[in-house]
Amino acid sequence: MKNLTHYLGLLAKLLVFLLVLGFALKNSHSVTFNSYLGYVWQSPLIVMLGLAFLLGALTGGLALLPTLFRLRRELGRRPQPTELDTVTQTTDMPVV
Repeated sequence: MKNLTHYLGLLAKLLVFLLVLGFALKNSHSVTFNSYLGYVWQSPLIVMLGLAFLLGALTGGLALLPTLFRLRRELGRRPQPTELDTVTQTTDMPVV
């Protein structure tokens, strides 16, 4: 069963790669990016879309950093569990 899920995962990755490759080949014509101060850049559409995706992922990651640092700080301040906190006791009561 583990091999089947591994192969299905590889198949899904291959399918996504082929879809993106087909999209890139269908949209290979050049587009112009006009920026401030008269800066102009021309490249294929898929390059522009890829850069927009990367910039969005980077912006999302940077927006997540303050929350990540706050949670790590709170976790560091939390008292460490002792052995008495982690000991489980057996009872005759049924689990509901």
